[in-house]
Amino acid sequence: MPGRTRLVAMLAAVLTLTAVACTREEEPEPQAAGGGAEETVQEEPASVLQTIQERGVLRCGVNNTVPGFGFETAEGTIEGFDIDFCKAIAAAVFATDAPEEGTHYELVPIDADNRFIALRDGEYDVLVRNTTWTSSREGTEGVQFTKTNFFDGQAMLAPANVGSINDLDGATICVTAGTTTELNLADYFQQQGLDFEPLTLEDYDQIFRAFRQERCDAVTGDRSALAGLAPTWSEDVGQLTILPDVMSKEPLTPGVLEGDADWADIVFWVTNGIILAEELGVTQQTVAQEAQNPSTPGIAALLGTPFAEDEEVNVEHGLGIDDTFMQNVLAAVGNYGEIFDRHLGPNTDIGLERGLNALWTDGGLQYAIPFR
Repeated sequence: MPGRTRLVAMLAAVLTLTAVACTREEEPEPQAAGGGAEETVQEEPASVLQTIQERGVLRCGVNNTVPGFGFETAEGTIEGFDIDFCKAIAAAVFATDAPEEGTHYELVPIDADNRFIALRDGEYDVLVRNTTWTSSREGTEGVQFTKTNFFDGQAMLAPANVGSINDLDGATICVTAGTTTELNLADYFQQQGLDFEPLTLEDYDQIFRAFRQERCDAVTGDRSALAGLAPTWSEDVGQLTILPDVMSKEPLTPGVLEGDADWADIVFWVTNGIILAEELGVTQQTVAQEAQNPSTPGIAALLGTPFAEDEEVNVEHGLGIDDTFMQNVLAAVGNYGEIFDRHLGPNTDIGLERGLNALWTDGGLQYAIPFR
């Protein structure tokens, strides 16, 4: 019995030592005085505005085949209505009244079929390329649209001997790939009880070659784009006409990649401010004077200046750029009416009337949100 008692005691001692060892292994290691467990701090990704400013250049996705909106000249430069909006955004972002291509902004020509893919891939920061705002594009393409800068409608360009859309029953119609015009064309012809054969091509350069080769009988697209193409094409293929039918609504709107609301706000308010400036009567020539001595409180708010000498600035925009950004924008490109007249108006080869793009005070749809 005494031997058995000693054996039991020895086993108990071994079990006690094992328990103590396990407890010590589970205890956390002591930390240095004042120290703490290392934490992994994840840096927030840079905003689009920060990325642009660090890069030093704003990148704009544009068209280079549509006269009036974005068209490459014989000298190799791209000019047009949309290009001025790119310049305007660059003027706001970099606080300059004279943005220079290659220094403050870069134009990235892109075809319609790939424009949203390129935006998602980060090839440019803003799409200013006669692009129609639709629910599916905003919902599935990753695009956030901002402020409509041109209200348009789809039309048909045809030889002068075509009197109406009914004359195109059974015709082959050229249409740009990746655009709303493809679906609109099918819908409209079905509603009219007409048949057609679509010929889908990448851009207007390809469409013109096909039309000249008589591979299609007519061309459909935005009325404004067709108005710019018709004079040039007529020199080669004979007199052309734009049929009166309005086949759709086309609100052309700058777009940005969804997910950065602050960047979308900047593009919105630059575009909106250009429209508001025309309403308030501020031009490229008068902006400097108005900034020094604004005529009205509304102009003072637009330009980010006090209305009277003894007053403080009454508006802080909180956009992450200078509150005086519209001074640079207007000095660079002028107000909406000036941009329209320079590229699209009655004194240009395109010769468009303001129509829907007149200010709301003149019966149009261009209505600017106040700066307050």
